[in-house]
Amino acid sequence: MYEFDTIILEDESGGYVAFVPALPGCHTQGDTLEELMKNVKEAIELYLETLTDEEKEEILKQKVVGIQKVKAIV
Repeated sequence: MYEFDTIILEDESGGYVAFVPALPGCHTQGDTLEELMKNVKEAIELYLETLTDEEKEEILKQKVVGIQKVKAIV
């Protein structure tokens, strides 16, 4: 069993979007948090099916340290 940090954002349309930082390109959406969690679990499982054992080991070494807001003036 694998465990991944997931970033969840509220979508402007009223639903939710999830990103898995350790798995580039692994993201999904859902109308409710319950649906989103089901969808992100499925997305992670499908993503992992495409990886070799060596690739999985490399991914598991990555850790999300934190999320920080950064101000930028445009």
